[in-house]
Amino acid sequence: MKQAVGKINPAGAILAAGVILVEACWLVAALPGAALVSDVGALLVAGWATVACAGVARRHPAPLRRFWVLLAVTMALAALGRAIWTVQRLVGGDLPHTPVVGVVFTAGILTGTAALLSSPSAPRTAVGRARTLLDGVIVALALVPIAWVLVFRGVAAAELADPARTLGLLYPMFDLMQLTILVAVAGPARPMWRPMSLLAASLTLRVVADVVYVSLVARADYVAGHPIDLCWPVSYLLIGLATRKPPPPDCDGTDDTAESPPPWWRVALPYLPVGGAIVAVVLARQPTGQTPQLIFVTMMALLGALAVRQGLAANENLRLVVRLRRLAYGDQLTGLPNRLLFNRRLRLALRDGRPAAVLLLDLDGFKQVNDRFGHATGDTLLTGLAARMRAVVADDGIIARLGGDEFAVLVDGDRPVSPERLAERLLDALRPSDGEDDVGVHPSASIGIAEFGPQHATHTDLLRDADIAMYAAKAAGKSAYRTCTPALRESAVSRAELIADLRRAADEDQLCLEFQPIVDLATGAVRSAEALVRWRHPRLGMLPPARFLPLAEETGLILPIDRWVIHEACRAAATWRDRAPDATVAVNIAAAHLRRPDLIATVTAATSAAGLAPRALTLELTESALIEGTEAVLERLHQLRELGIKIAIDDFGTGYSSLSYLHRIPATELKIDRSFVTRLGSDDRAYATVEMVTRLAGAFDLTVVAEGVETERQHEAVAAIGCPRGQGYLYGRPDVPAMVGQNRGLTLT
Repeated sequence: MKQAVGKINPAGAILAAGVILVEACWLVAALPGAALVSDVGALLVAGWATVACAGVARRHPAPLRRFWVLLAVTMALAALGRAIWTVQRLVGGDLPHTPVVGVVFTAGILTGTAALLSSPSAPRTAVGRARTLLDGVIVALALVPIAWVLVFRGVAAAELADPARTLGLLYPMFDLMQLTILVAVAGPARPMWRPMSLLAASLTLRVVADVVYVSLVARADYVAGHPIDLCWPVSYLLIGLATRKPPPPDCDGTDDTAESPPPWWRVALPYLPVGGAIVAVVLARQPTGQTPQLIFVTMMALLGALAVRQGLAANENLRLVVRLRRLAYGDQLTGLPNRLLFNRRLRLALRDGRPAAVLLLDLDGFKQVNDRFGHATGDTLLTGLAARMRAVVADDGIIARLGGDEFAVLVDGDRPVSPERLAERLLDALRPSDGEDDVGVHPSASIGIAEFGPQHATHTDLLRDADIAMYAAKAAGKSAYRTCTPALRESAVSRAELIADLRRAADEDQLCLEFQPIVDLATGAVRSAEALVRWRHPRLGMLPPARFLPLAEETGLILPIDRWVIHEACRAAATWRDRAPDATVAVNIAAAHLRRPDLIATVTAATSAAGLAPRALTLELTESALIEGTEAVLERLHQLRELGIKIAIDDFGTGYSSLSYLHRIPATELKIDRSFVTRLGSDDRAYATVEMVTRLAGAFDLTVVAEGVETERQHEAVAAIGCPRGQGYLYGRPDVPAMVGQNRGLTLT
C-alpha cells in the first residue's frame, strides 16, 4: 500500500545521514583508506537519493512526475559516475579525469538542468525555457574568465593540456549555470516550493565543493579523501530530503504565475556578470599579449549565447506587441473590434472621402437579463448575439462592440447593401428562434442609422446622430430602426440645450413656486395648497412642470430641484400660518428622492429652517413610486409619519392600484386623478369609480381630495358623492403664496 505524500519512511534518510557522519569522522581523522571511504560514501548516498526520487515520482501528481524522474536519473548518473571514478582510480592510482567519467557527469548535468526546467514554477513555453537556459549559460560562461583570474592566474603547475582534465575543471561553471536557472524558475511570483530551497542549498554546496576542488587540482594539492569530498554526499542528501516535502497546492498545470512580469533584477541577472567577464579577459592576457585559449573560446561562446538571448528577447517583444495590439483593439468577450479600433477605421473612411454610414445598436432589456440570471448568463448571451451579428454583417461592413450591450456597424465604400437593409437583417437575426421565446433571456435591439454628410464635421458628429436615431428607435417601441433626420437632430439638440440650462436653473434663481388651493367642499375654506414648480427660462419664458420635470427625473436633476421645492414651500407656508394655523402645504416628491436615505434629513431641515411644524407639510407620492418601494422605503415613510409629516397618494387610480399597499403604506390622503373627475356627469363608470374610492378611503381613514374640478357640475358631483376636499381651476389657479384662494373669494383658514 502506498504511503501518503510527505509521509515517506525516514529510515533511508537516517541511514544516508549515518553514512555521511561515518565518512566525516573518517576523513577528519585521516584514517587509512580515506579515498575509498569517500567514494563509497558518495556512491551510497547518491544511490539512496536515486531511489527516493524514483519513489516520490510515483506518488506525486502527474505534472511533477517528470521533475522527479529527471532528478532520479540525475542521481543515478551521479552514482554511476562515482562508481566508474572509483574503479578507474583504484586501477590507475590517479585522478581519473577520463572521457567516460566526463560523459557520465555531463549527462547528469543535462538531466539535472532538464529537471529544473520542468519544475512547477518553470516557464510553460519552449521559448521561455530556452530563455531561462540561456540565462544560466550566460552567467556560467561569464564567470569562467573571472574564475581564471581568481584561481588559475600564475599557477604554472596546472595541467590543462589534457582535454578531459580541462573539462573537469569546468564543473563549477555548470553548477553556476544550474543555480542561475533555479533562481530564475523559482522566481518571486509565488512562494518558493520547499524542495526548490533544498535543491538551491544542494547546488550552492556543489558550487563551493567544485570551486575548491578545481583550485586544489590546479595547484596539484588535491588527494582523494580530502575533507572537501564530504560536500558531494551532503548535496545528494539534500536532494533526497527534498522528496519528503509535499507537492505545491497548484500543481495541476493551470497556474500561470510563472509567466508574470519578472522584477528588474531577474531581467538583469544574466547580464550582471558580463561586465566582470570583460574586465577579467583584460586581466587574463598573457605578457605576450595573447589570451588563454580557454578564455578565448569561452568569450566566443558567451557572445554567441548573448546573441541568441537577444534574438529570443526580440522575438518575445514582437509577440508582446502583437498581443498588446490585440488587447488594445479587440473586445475580449466577443472577439469583435472594440471602440478604439472602430473609431480609427471610421476616421480613416471619412478621411479618404468614401461614403460612410454608421449603425448603432443597443440591446433592449439586457440589464434585466443580467439582474435576473447573472452576468455569466449575460456574457454568454452577448457572445452568441455577437456571433449572429457578425455572420449577418459579413463583408458588408465592420461590426464592433463599443461597450456593455452597445454595438456599431460601419458601412463604407460602394457596398451592395443599404444601411436600412442591413438594419433589417440584423433585427431579423436578433429575433428569438423557435424554443428561445420561453427562455426569457433573448433581448431585442434598437438601431440608429446616420449617414455622413455636409452637416458632419468629424466622426463624433456622425456617431452622435446615430445615437440620436437609436434613442428615437427605442422611443418608437424598441426592436426597430430609425434614420437620423434634421428634425430628429434639431429635437435632440434642443433637448440637450434644455438639460444644460436646467442644470443652472436652481443656482441662478430661475425656478419659482405657485400654489393651487385645496378647499373644503362643505365650507369653501382653503385647507391646504399644493406647491407647483415653474421655470422662468431666460429664453423660452415660463415653462410648466410637464416641460422640464421628465428631463429632470431622467438626468437625476430632480433631486436638487426637489430639495429646493421643499425648502421654498415650507418658507411660503410659514407666511400664512399666522392667518391659518391649521392650513398645510403639499409638495410632490419624485420616486428617486423617496429611495434616498437623506430624505428625512432634507425634510426636517426644511421645516426647522422655516419654523414650520412637521404636521403642516404633506408629501405627495405617485402610486408607481410607492408600489416599487422596498422595505427600506417603507421604513422611511413610517419614520416620516412618526415625525408628524403627512403622506398623500397622488393620481390615485392611474397607477398599479392595489389594496395590499394601502395596508402597508402609512398614507393620510388619497387624491383621485383628474381623469375620473372630468368625466363625472357624462360617464356612469367614472361616477362609480369616484364613489368607490371615497368609500375605500373612508374605510382606511384617509382623507380624499378630488383633483381637476373645473365646473360647477363636477363640484356638485364630488360633493354629492361625499368627497371632503377638492382641487382644481374652479377653486383657484396656481398663484403666488400671498394670493392663494383669493381669485375666487375663498378664505385661507
